[in-house]
Amino acid sequence: MNTSFYTAAVGAQQQQLRMNVQGNNIANVNTVGFKAERPSFAALMYDQIRGIGDEQLPRGNGTRMVMAKTDFSSGAMATSSIAQSYAIEGDGFFALADPGTGEISYTRDGSFTLSEYTQMGDDGQPETVFYLSDGEGRFVLSNQGAPMEVTDPDAEMPVGVFDFVNTDGMVHVGSNRFVPVAKNGQVRMGAGVARKGMLEQSNTDLANEMVQVIEAQRSFSYALRMVQTSDEVESTINSLRG
Repeated sequence: MNTSFYTAAVGAQQQQLRMNVQGNNIANVNTVGFKAERPSFAALMYDQIRGIGDEQLPRGNGTRMVMAKTDFSSGAMATSSIAQSYAIEGDGFFALADPGTGEISYTRDGSFTLSEYTQMGDDGQPETVFYLSDGEGRFVLSNQGAPMEVTDPDAEMPVGVFDFVNTDGMVHVGSNRFVPVAKNGQVRMGAGVARKGMLEQSNTDLANEMVQVIEAQRSFSYALRMVQTSDEVESTINSLRG
């Protein structure tokens, strides 16, 4: 069968994935600390390659979206009336510790809150304490890497700012959080500064995203038209054979 069918099918499928990325960026245009993703494409393998035992490896058709790279550029700063709001001025992330799993994840979303916990006091009796958290049960870590007990809700806390030598490839795990992979290296203290009473806005450029969506829609429609044209060509060839 004409390879144009496969090329067009792959093109349409990959443009759908691209629109999913752009749609997610647009949906989070007002999400605090959100970092937009940028889809990257690469051509599939066109030449036949000889494998082990002279076996021909399969050949690709068209292009595919190889990754959606996160844009970690800073968003605009906005003041917040909530006492537990923090924003990072410069590079770095807030660190969140999950007490249930021990997982450490990182975020630029500083819309924190106070979470109530019950623990045993020095006198052996249970007492209620408050910790700075992300509102989903994860502790915000201090610049010493420890959870922060809050005794005065209006006081500024020593919120830690952490960073990595390389942020490329960090895995987006939901709730506006990221976890590092091996190539990111060891965590270190970040150069950014935590500012109380501020929140970082999404870095999504709505105008640019709308342009990208229109471009993806046009590419999708062209791919489907290519399928239709290929079908017409095949129909003509079959009728001539008859």
